[in-house]
Amino acid sequence: MTESTLDKLKILAEAARYDVSCSSSGTVRDNKGKGVGNTVGGIGVCHSFAADGRCISLLKVMMSNVCLYDCAYCISRRSNDIPRATLTVRELVDLTIEFYRRNYIEGLFLSSAIVKNPDFTMERMVQVAKELREVHRFNGYIHLKGIPGASLELINLAGRYADRMSVNVEIPKEKSLQYLAPEKNHKNIYEPMKYINTAVLENREDKRSLLHVPRFIPAGQSTQMIVGASDDTDHDILTLSSSLYRAKSMRRVYYSGYVSVNTYDSRLPALKQPPLVRENRLYQADWLMRFYQFRADELVDQKNPNLDLDVDPKIGWALRHPEFFPIDVNKAPYEMLLRVPGIGVKSANLIVNARRYRVLGSDHLKKIGVVLKRAQYFIVCRELPSAVIGDLSPEYVKLRLMLPSGPSRRTIDQYPSLF
Repeated sequence: MTESTLDKLKILAEAARYDVSCSSSGTVRDNKGKGVGNTVGGIGVCHSFAADGRCISLLKVMMSNVCLYDCAYCISRRSNDIPRATLTVRELVDLTIEFYRRNYIEGLFLSSAIVKNPDFTMERMVQVAKELREVHRFNGYIHLKGIPGASLELINLAGRYADRMSVNVEIPKEKSLQYLAPEKNHKNIYEPMKYINTAVLENREDKRSLLHVPRFIPAGQSTQMIVGASDDTDHDILTLSSSLYRAKSMRRVYYSGYVSVNTYDSRLPALKQPPLVRENRLYQADWLMRFYQFRADELVDQKNPNLDLDVDPKIGWALRHPEFFPIDVNKAPYEMLLRVPGIGVKSANLIVNARRYRVLGSDHLKKIGVVLKRAQYFIVCRELPSAVIGDLSPEYVKLRLMLPSGPSRRTIDQYPSLF
């Protein structure tokens, strides 16, 4: 590695850290002794993560931070006076291979600012992946960023070499996107996303009837939304996420708390730190939609457009709907068990199986893995009578859950009507 390449790498690796949609999973590439590297069977290559959730086993880098656009929220916007750099195709390929051989990385996450135009940028990124696959026989993980506005022919070509692709939505509402990034529009963003979804489904269908079918983005696609850069509510964000998950190829929607990098721009909010609690609540709500059969409009609506930052979304829903509780864990259907705070997917399955042979009590629930400190306010079982639980107000329960060790004297004095 030359000193010039190293300097470029430092600049572009730092610029890439704001893109969090780089989880790698759901693909298998066996080496079979004919190339360099492989992807670990079924679970991808991400063995360790940074504190903010970013994968650290990938070479995560931008091809260039010389950008044509002037998006208000982006550190690489053209009006910023920052160090600029562009890695050539050869430099990126050599870096990936050499880093892999030294066991620094297990794959590549490649994104880029818009250089000259979307097609020019996408073509160079495709060339990197193509050389890695066809020239160096690289079987490791490759995640390519789809460039909005690039031709569908280039998106299709990228899909032949990448394990996963992502096209970032960034801002959920078109009006907000136009305000903060006038050169962008949702049409150019959603068009490649829809194309990728259709092509992935067609590829899966072809595999059922044909013996040899080329790979096409076997790990599906992901996207990212910036939280806090605009006045969009959690209702706007989760409603869009819910619609994106209807696409069979959409594996993950990532939420990135806005980092205030361009404080001089009056269009942006003045944040002292990223809204990390809100970001965490959105991830929790996203998990509920994906695995707990919640709908977006159950978690947030027009009356409550933002998630409660004091408690997680599952507890928030339960407190807003006391009419559904308490439920009898020995009789309640599986779908209702999933909605009880403190009961997870695994615990709900175990409850359904175990209650066929015995009447479950609190000891059984603890062994199953139920978090009774949360669940006790929403369930009845052998030792938990409904009369006691039914007398507690949602406000009291919320305070108890916010203070796991119980309310302090100061809290009791502050809210005397609840105690």
